[in-house]
Amino acid sequence: MSLITLTTDFGTKDHFVGAVKGAIYSELSDAKIVDITHEISPFNITETAYILKNSYKSFPDKTIHIVGVDSELSKDNKHIAIELDNHFFVCPDNGIISMIASEIIPTKIVEINIHDRVESSFPVLDVFVQVACFIARGGNLTVIGKEIQTYKKMIEIQPKVSQAQNQIVGGVVYIDNYGNVISNISKKMFQEIGKGRRFKANARRYSFSKIFTKYNEVAGDSAHDSIQYDGDKLALFNSAGYLEIAIYRSNLDSVGGASTLLGLGYRDSITIDFINDSKPDYTPLT
Repeated sequence: MSLITLTTDFGTKDHFVGAVKGAIYSELSDAKIVDITHEISPFNITETAYILKNSYKSFPDKTIHIVGVDSELSKDNKHIAIELDNHFFVCPDNGIISMIASEIIPTKIVEINIHDRVESSFPVLDVFVQVACFIARGGNLTVIGKEIQTYKKMIEIQPKVSQAQNQIVGGVVYIDNYGNVISNISKKMFQEIGKGRRFKANARRYSFSKIFTKYNEVAGDSAHDSIQYDGDKLALFNSAGYLEIAIYRSNLDSVGGASTLLGLGYRDSITIDFINDSKPDYTPLT
C-alpha cells in the first residue's frame, strides 16, 4: 500500500482536492491518502515550506508528498521530484523545498519531463499524480525526469547573522490557527550564536528578554490560578523548534492572537540582539 500526502492551497470549497484524490485512486486503488492541509494562504511558498518541514517527518519512510502551491508550469517555475531523507516530494521548483533541503542534502533531484506527453492547466492533477503513482510502483526518478543538481532557494527563509555574531535578523514565516506568530529563527541557531549570552528579542515595538519552553510557564507558580495571565504576551521555542511570539491562551474571538494584538504579519522582521556581559538574567536553554 502506498502512502501519499497532499499539501495545497486549494481550499475545500472547490472540486480540486476531490479530483486529485480520485485520480490517485484510479491509478492506485489501494493507495492511502493523507491531507496535510489544503488551507495554505494562496501562493504562499514560505508558509508551505514551514508546514512541509514540520509535517513530513511524522510519516514513515518512502512516503510520497504531493505539494500543490504555485504549481503552474513556466520557464522560471519548473516541476521537480526529489528524494530526500528517505521521502519523495513532487512539487514545483519555486523554493518550497528550501527549508528541508537547507539542512538535509537531497539524494536525487530530477526535473520532470513528461509535460510533452501531457497538456494541462492543472498540473497537480495531470502531472504530479502520474509522477507520484509511478514512484509508488517502484519507478526510478530518472525515468520521468532529467537529473539536476540544484533547486531554487528562497533567501528569505533563512535568517541572517551579523558579522560580529551579535544579532540574528529573522522574520515571520507563519501565523497559526491561534494567531501565534512563528519566525524562521531556530532554537539551534539561537544557542549556537547566543552561547549563553543575555539577549533581547524584538518584534515591532515589543521586546522579550526571556524565552519560555512551554506556554503555561508564563504563569509561574500561579499555574493553579492562571486565568489572570490570559492575554499575556510571551516568546518561546515551539514544538517545531522555532521562535514563536504568542499570547497566553489566545482566543481570536475574545482575547485575540499575537498577530492582531501586536500588529505582526507575514515577513515582518524579528531580531535577537545578544549582549556581551557577564550578567545573565535568564536560564540558558538546554
